Amino acid sequence: MTPAFASSFRLGLVFLVFVAGFAGIGARLYYLQVVASEPLARIAESNRKQVIVQKAKRGNIVDRRGNLLAMDRTFIELGVDPQVIRAEDREKWPELAAMIDLPLTELEEKMKTRTAAGGSDFADDVRLVRWRKLHDGLDEPTYERIRELGIRGIYGNRTFRRVYPSGELAAHVVGYANREGRGVIGVEHAMDFYLRGEDGWMESERDGRRRELMQFRSREVAATDGLSIELTLDSMVQHVVEQELRRIVDEFSPRGATVVVSEPGTGNILGMANVPTFDLNRYHVADIAHQRNLAVTDLLEPGSTFKVVPLAAALEEGIIAEDRVFDCSASVVEYRGRRLRLPRDHRDFGELSVEDIVRQSSNRGVAYMGLLLGERRLHRYASDFGFGRTTGFPLIGERRGVLHPVRDWDGLTITRMPMGHAVSATPLQIHFAMGALANGGVLMEPRIIRRAFGEGDETVFSLPPQARRRVVSRQTAERVSAMLVLAAAPGGTAPEARIPGYEVAGKTGTTQKIVDGRYSNRHHVASFSGYFPASDPKVVITVIVDEPRSAGPSYGGVVAAPSFRRIGVELIPYLGIEPTRPARELAQRGGYR
Repeated sequence: MTPAFASSFRLGLVFLVFVAGFAGIGARLYYLQVVASEPLARIAESNRKQVIVQKAKRGNIVDRRGNLLAMDRTFIELGVDPQVIRAEDREKWPELAAMIDLPLTELEEKMKTRTAAGGSDFADDVRLVRWRKLHDGLDEPTYERIRELGIRGIYGNRTFRRVYPSGELAAHVVGYANREGRGVIGVEHAMDFYLRGEDGWMESERDGRRRELMQFRSREVAATDGLSIELTLDSMVQHVVEQELRRIVDEFSPRGATVVVSEPGTGNILGMANVPTFDLNRYHVADIAHQRNLAVTDLLEPGSTFKVVPLAAALEEGIIAEDRVFDCSASVVEYRGRRLRLPRDHRDFGELSVEDIVRQSSNRGVAYMGLLLGERRLHRYASDFGFGRTTGFPLIGERRGVLHPVRDWDGLTITRMPMGHAVSATPLQIHFAMGALANGGVLMEPRIIRRAFGEGDETVFSLPPQARRRVVSRQTAERVSAMLVLAAAPGGTAPEARIPGYEVAGKTGTTQKIVDGRYSNRHHVASFSGYFPASDPKVVITVIVDEPRSAGPSYGGVVAAPSFRRIGVELIPYLGIEPTRPARELAQRGGYR
């Protein structure tokens, strides 16, 4: 081999090595600039630019006196950037661990880890290295003490957490917001758009050590805090109601129970509660069935509380008078060429006047009223009183109940509906039907939300009381009230509802539940719905107890009426309710006003 040949070979080899090297560089550049350009550009952009979200504070929920029912509390989410911690700060780590109640060994692990565990996405790895959570619920004073330690790489983000100061109080009305800050049930859900506000954000750049470069802050949008919501609820009334429900549970161990308290003239709900219930601060461990607002979700046959409908309708139509007498011993009557069997009474009655029918809660007596009204008028008045319709309650879950059209009635409906069978309703429908009589014959829409307001207590919008319709005249409502006083007086079905010094107007209900397609003799719903003072009503109270367990009969007058009385006695001094002139005396003089 000649020296010239060897030189050419070496030169060629070197040339090939250079060509291969440049080809490799070119291929790598092609991969970086073409194939992987977009993901790498995103990584570079994310390393250089940052968008910092400024969380909006969710508005408060307060009762009608301004007492807090729901609020956002500020917490600090503490974290560490392992890339920038300093060795000289290590001696401060034990003090930091004690402040955040974290074992020192676990803190050291988080502080020393500078590379992410194996992951398939580089951008995710960078994010994990940049931020390791140490604590997600520090208060401001604790965070300030941590900052005074001067440990580099430790920083906190302010965040908000929803808290409910009163725990279970008004749980089904207030509702809760989940961990994502979205309302799930109750007012939190219904008014979520107004409560949550709008998050803000700012966009800026940072240097190689990920420190913000203030001069490159390009855009900034301030957070807009949510509006606060004021309810018609009164925390004191709500407390009285829930205290009574606990007593009902202790005494009767029912399947469930509901109490509603409202103002007849405005429809303002002052108290609404159910059992079972749950703690709003621990909603995540509560049975989902306990989160139902039974007052609007559960249907029941109203039983004798429905009797006010045919009574008021017959008086309004002028087809009966208080002193008219009906033969309640008869079991069969003629109706439009047919023989109809009348319902049975809880005991044998002879002839009863209309007043006595109300006082004794005679099923046969109100069946006569249904027959006098006829199918279409009975159906119309039931619908006007709100049965088979939603009440307009603004929170989710309300059911409309069942009021069958006349064409679907069977041969017994005309005699069974007047006693509260063949129709189903929610506790709230029963309550507001009674409230229509307390309000002089005008059915109101349930009002639970009064207004939304911002900083400085400035009202943004309000929801005024809404009348749905007039169902009977004021004179008829007053005549019915005077007779309902008899039901809550000695000799009536609910003497236990009496409040000394006040005339109570109301009606009991004891309904057999349908089990396996038949009315059960062992499963009942006991109820009482009424108002006082009868001649100038200030509050309407409805108590409904589902399947109470007691040694004796589970009548509404035994189970629910005493609860009405106890709640009423508590509310008299608090609401400043004064006695008025007797309802009967004023009704006979031609009106209360």
